[in-house]
Amino acid sequence: MTEKTELSFEEAMAELEEVVEKLEQGDVPLEKAISMFQEGMALSKQCHEKLEQVEKQMDQILHVDGEIELLDFQEDE
Repeated sequence: MTEKTELSFEEAMAELEEVVEKLEQGDVPLEKAISMFQEGMALSKQCHEKLEQVEKQMDQILHVDGEIELLDFQEDE
């Protein structure tokens, strides 16, 4: 992945899936595989950061009176 304009979540996921698919085929030279792995990790980090950003936005609910309430969504264990 060359540093283009910032990818959308969907674009980053699609690129990540391509990288994983190529690596899973196993016929990539070692040096190229390492480069692809690093690219995949960068894409994974970008996706994770975007998901965290959306999660923070979803945690804020705008009330009718304009007040924002922060909610904590925890899974029941």
